[in-house]
Amino acid sequence: MILLSIKNLTKSFGGLVAVAGVSFDVERGDVMGLIGPNGAGKTTIFNLITGAVRPDDGHIFFAGHGIAHLKPHRIVYLGLARTFQTIRLFPKLSVLENVLSGSHCRMKSSFVASLLRLPSQRREEKASLIAAMRELEFVGLADLWNSPAGSLSYGDQRRLEIARALATEPKMIILDEPAGGMNDQETYELRDLIARIKARGITIMLIEHDMGFVMKVCNKIVVMEHGAMIAQGRPEEIQKNPKVIEAYLGVDDDD
Repeated sequence: MILLSIKNLTKSFGGLVAVAGVSFDVERGDVMGLIGPNGAGKTTIFNLITGAVRPDDGHIFFAGHGIAHLKPHRIVYLGLARTFQTIRLFPKLSVLENVLSGSHCRMKSSFVASLLRLPSQRREEKASLIAAMRELEFVGLADLWNSPAGSLSYGDQRRLEIARALATEPKMIILDEPAGGMNDQETYELRDLIARIKARGITIMLIEHDMGFVMKVCNKIVVMEHGAMIAQGRPEEIQKNPKVIEAYLGVDDDD
């Protein structure tokens, strides 16, 4: 049942140890939260998992494959997609075109087939369009399919990023601060969207600073501090963990 397994993951940048021997597993169907104060190493772990940077030591296994030294596009092809803390869309392209850019990794037509517009290529292109519109319908953006991505509201751009990630047909999706900058209504809608993604059988891992959001949507949580994992468990266990309380609130000098 383990989909993602991290073993003794270590990464330094110059003299700074960003991730120090971290190990944890994510099971199929989990909604795993990765939390910790600023600078704890959370985004570095996401970048290591998705191939943006390579580890100095340790192993990463996804769906039975060692991925620690694979390039990002190969990791996406295996079924691991992500969104980013800072929105990374193609603002001048349409909403639909942005989602189609995610489905590109699943297209099999050769260069010659695409150049000559062979029937097999046209069938594949039509299937991709249908699938992209289905994802836009899923996230509630189908009516905006022809709008420039840059014209969308902040919350809608976040949902568009998720639709693009879903278009890669992932087994697991990694969300980097998906609720960041959202208002209360947008955050509520995001919680519902994550629940519906989980219902599709897609495993989810997320970084988020909104603790109320994390406690409501996640069934497991890993807590980081100064590059090391200090706790993991169910939300109710994490809320009561003294190390977690200290990491977020500090301790009195008299203690």
